[in-house]
Amino acid sequence: MSEPLVFRWGIISTAAIATTFVKDLLVDPKTRGVNDVVHKVTAVGSRDTAKAQEFIDSVIKDKSTKAYGSYAEVYADKNVDVIYVATPHTLHYENSMDAIKAKKHVLCEKPVTANAHEVRALVAAAKENNVFFMEAMWTRFHPLSLEFKKIAESGVLGAPTVMHADLSVDFGIKNAPYAGPKIGWWPLLDLGPYPLVWAIMALFEHPDNKHSKPAITGAMLKTPITGVDRDTTFTLNFTEANLSAQAILSCSMNTTGIDPGATIRYEKGIIKIAAPLYCPQSFTVQYLEKGKVVKEETRIFEYVGRGMHFQADEVARSVRDGKLESDLWGHIKCLTEMEIFDEVRRQGGYVFPPGVEKVTA
Repeated sequence: MSEPLVFRWGIISTAAIATTFVKDLLVDPKTRGVNDVVHKVTAVGSRDTAKAQEFIDSVIKDKSTKAYGSYAEVYADKNVDVIYVATPHTLHYENSMDAIKAKKHVLCEKPVTANAHEVRALVAAAKENNVFFMEAMWTRFHPLSLEFKKIAESGVLGAPTVMHADLSVDFGIKNAPYAGPKIGWWPLLDLGPYPLVWAIMALFEHPDNKHSKPAITGAMLKTPITGVDRDTTFTLNFTEANLSAQAILSCSMNTTGIDPGATIRYEKGIIKIAAPLYCPQSFTVQYLEKGKVVKEETRIFEYVGRGMHFQADEVARSVRDGKLESDLWGHIKCLTEMEIFDEVRRQGGYVFPPGVEKVTA
């Protein structure tokens, strides 16, 4: 048996999401049945070397990991294979582009960019520099998601017809202006990817759809506190190929979420995905006959960590195999996601402040 690949990560930013990701990254891969990949953090970049070192001491606890007071130093480190971008949303494009131009592979947190134009620019740059690039859509790689796909596309439930999915969180915005448009916190792009990823898995990826783009209808309420979207609902109609199905998706930052987080209805059954949608631990399948439930089964998934390590395994294996994009969350899906968000924002009348979008055409 060959030795596992030691995949070396450079971490950009020491924000909370970076802490969660790195803790998962360092979980023993054997606890999830992985024997071909081992992850190692070799560098951490912050705008302050002391903060980077503090992150290393408290989270990584490996004296060989280098602390840098700039992101550029991480990009230049020869002992770094891939960059994990965990900076605020408004910096994702420029940080990812800088890493790509330094010929580093990139895993960038979601939302990967502010708009679809920026995605196209990053994809083009990644291909030009022959590096792997992926949005950190971690939910797509969970064992639960893989099992959902098997059942959903096996034919036992028939074709999908209608689905509902929601991710909402009450952030107490009446008492504190949580969301800021200039720092890049917009609920549609921060919460919205999670109901959307289930629609992409269930409908966009369905073999009958043949990757056809949906028709989009969106509606949005904004908060007067900062002007960002507060409550958003968008409907996707998939009718261009052999599929005839609809997704009704929503996200809010001033109310609690619902459970199940997603309900996907089929001709012969229903699949209910437990909340929270970003890392569900179970789903239930109901089998129908003449509109009545005749059998029900629940599948539970457990693993060590929060679930962010599965996407890291995908990145490592893709790079090892010479791929520039993931088979499961490739560039077309990332681009489709951002095109949908662009259109929902357009219909909702939400325009980013000047300077947020670095590429607009």
